[in-house]
Amino acid sequence: MRLIVPALFSTFLAAPFVSALPEITRTGKYLYDESGTRFFIKGIAYQEPGQLPAEVPEGEFPEPTTFIDPLSQPSACDRDIPFLKQLGVNAVRVYSVDASADHSHCMSVLSDAGIYTLIDLSLPVNGSITRVGPTWTSNLLTLYLNTIDTFSQYDNVLAFNIGNEIVKDTESTVAAPFIKAAARDIRAYIKSKGSSALVGYSSTDGSGWRDPLAHFLTCESEETSIDLWGLNDYRWCGTTGSVADSWQESITAFTDLPVAAYFSEYGCNTVSPRPWAEVPSLYGTEMSAVYSGGVAFSYFPTNDATSFGMVTVTETAVTTTQDFTNLASQLSSVTVPTTPAQGSGSTLPLPDCPSVSTTWLGSSTLPPTPNQAECDCIWKDSPCVFSPQTVNQSALFEELFQSACTYLGTSGGSCTPIGQNGTTGVYGEVSACDGATKLSWVFSQYYLATNNNAQSCDFAGNATVNSASPTTASEVNAAVSSCFAATPSVYTPVKPTTVLAPAGHTTGTGGNGGNGGNGGNTGSAAAIFADSRALAGVMVAALCVLGSGALIF
Repeated sequence: MRLIVPALFSTFLAAPFVSALPEITRTGKYLYDESGTRFFIKGIAYQEPGQLPAEVPEGEFPEPTTFIDPLSQPSACDRDIPFLKQLGVNAVRVYSVDASADHSHCMSVLSDAGIYTLIDLSLPVNGSITRVGPTWTSNLLTLYLNTIDTFSQYDNVLAFNIGNEIVKDTESTVAAPFIKAAARDIRAYIKSKGSSALVGYSSTDGSGWRDPLAHFLTCESEETSIDLWGLNDYRWCGTTGSVADSWQESITAFTDLPVAAYFSEYGCNTVSPRPWAEVPSLYGTEMSAVYSGGVAFSYFPTNDATSFGMVTVTETAVTTTQDFTNLASQLSSVTVPTTPAQGSGSTLPLPDCPSVSTTWLGSSTLPPTPNQAECDCIWKDSPCVFSPQTVNQSALFEELFQSACTYLGTSGGSCTPIGQNGTTGVYGEVSACDGATKLSWVFSQYYLATNNNAQSCDFAGNATVNSASPTTASEVNAAVSSCFAATPSVYTPVKPTTVLAPAGHTTGTGGNGGNGGNGGNTGSAAAIFADSRALAGVMVAALCVLGSGALIF
């Protein structure tokens, strides 16, 4: 049926924030509120879809190239809050946000409605640790920290997700050290801000690599571990599923996991309408021994052929489906367990990290904490710097890195200092910098190797001599080495000063059934950052590889 948000209720929702939600913390493998009562996530995915790529590999879930920030649209939040309350959810998961936007209204009315947020830090296309040629660099860290700064003022941020489905097969387990390094640095930063927000990761389901990944992200040290393991699970379909047939395998696999676990997505849609028959069992005794609830997928319809949505929307109205009604009915009948009590011995020992093997490619030696100040220092002391002549730089980066490293190699140099290898655990001295700084470093090394020949600092007009830098190889190398002298390789990140402009951001709500196709102005997904140095840092992630798993960017 069609329901319109009443004007009076919208006015009420717009009232200033006056109350605070209870702080949710983790003790061992369970979540608790301030009273010591066990907390379960009764959530829904809340992200209006952006545009999809023209071609999607067979069997792959389409990943958008643009996004709509649902927490920056006051009227849309006012429209949707009554329906989120009708569903009975206490959390929403949001996959992409614009750190530069104003989220105060939506976060306030969600808090007033008793709804927490699970916020993914990554952005579509270029704002994430990649599966192929993964890196952990200063520009990506800055992107994540800016989002944390934006949302740390609100009382209803339950967790920040550092990644979603980055690892999906054996080959992509090479990304695991970079995910764990992100968890280490984000955790330290959140702690330094006095925030109680948890650090999470959401994994796709699979065999062979899924369980080692969960244990790798929680192994050896609390300081390098996630707090919240999310599993995107679609095994229970219709009314024929059961705990034994659908979930017992994952219960057994994660019984010894020392952190909280939940389904970061669930809701198989091979049966339509979805009866949500799995909900009572998800919050039942067997599952609650390991899991702390889940996030139903999805409030808005998705843009693929088999939509998961439970509503369609216009700017002012919401039309619910039978999926919505069924989920609301199931969630309203749930009585969550209250055991174990907080402090009753639920803390488990941290597991050992899995060793590198033919089925696990991630080293337990992690990349360093990226430091933008060090990268700025290197840029300043580079005699030949990257100065692109085109705005559309993605193809340019591949060509420049390949040619520059080839030229440097023929001159007796090497690009090893800018390489990152997640399997060997070897990370070059300049490897944590943004791509443009690394490119400038390579340009400079070649320029110096050719005795400062002006033609060696051209690269088809994409390089410029920096007259303010040192001019001899010994002076440049000494200056670059001094850039790393003041800060240890692992440290608590400092507040970034770079202002990032997210890619693919669309403002407004689509009037075409919630698919976002007509939802305002769509930005370019290639332009995550306004600064070309930052853009270079994320565009070349899968372009230039030095040996197995050793990316030069």
